[in-house]
Amino acid sequence: MVGIVPIQLISATDPDLSALLQDSLTFVALLAAIYAATVLLYFILGYGITWLNDRNPERRIQKGRRGEKRKAIEIRQSMASILVTCTSVAIGLFAQYQGWTLFSPWSFSWWTAVPLFVLCMVLFDAWFYFAHRLLHTKLFYKYHVLHHRSVAPTAWSNDSIGLVDTALSQGYYAVVVFLVPFPPIILLTHRLFDQINGTFGHAGFEYFASRTARYPSPMLCTTYHDQHHAEFKYNYANYFSFWDRVMGTVAPNYDRRVEVFEGEAPALNLRKVSTVTGAAETSAAD
Repeated sequence: MVGIVPIQLISATDPDLSALLQDSLTFVALLAAIYAATVLLYFILGYGITWLNDRNPERRIQKGRRGEKRKAIEIRQSMASILVTCTSVAIGLFAQYQGWTLFSPWSFSWWTAVPLFVLCMVLFDAWFYFAHRLLHTKLFYKYHVLHHRSVAPTAWSNDSIGLVDTALSQGYYAVVVFLVPFPPIILLTHRLFDQINGTFGHAGFEYFASRTARYPSPMLCTTYHDQHHAEFKYNYANYFSFWDRVMGTVAPNYDRRVEVFEGEAPALNLRKVSTVTGAAETSAAD
């Protein structure tokens, strides 16, 4: 009998160990795929928006500052913070796949895709606003200060964030699946949108100033978050100005700045600016 017990124990635990290993490999593969896709998108957007900015120097928001000198630092930090963001997404999707959530994900249909995507945006914006406000408190700012070293943000700044900061602001994906049964494709599409939106939001150049980006519209343009980096205490939201207006944290001159830019913005240029123009801009910034 003594010799039989270990065999029975091994035989009983082998399927559990096998399942655990399989689940672990599935999670790692999911995380690796999301991370690889996000890093690729990060560089495509970074170089693409830089290409556009180089051709439109007059659209620079902070005329007297240049954040491009922090490019290498920001890229290095972004590789780590993107991993945290992708881990949050992978946890949410894996929890749905394993059936750990209270509700099974809603079935995807083209009829519900738009309203569900908008709902996901609205919920994320609320999550981001209050997490961002928390990160600006005395207790938590030490985790957020790294991001604010980019006073004049660039296309490389979006993910240059501390790891605790990222976990708080991007933990939405790991939590929302337990509250709202979004189809996985909605979560992934939102993550794609958020990466694109965030990169343009940190681009440092204004391409979206319009009547739809100022009151009474709740939509935003790049100037909104650029003001947050430059002035620190305003404009905490991500997609909409709703929470900032309700909570009294919208920059008092934001709407006027957008309106002024509407009237002064030059036509979009896709040709390389002359060396003289580029040198003049650099000299003015210095």
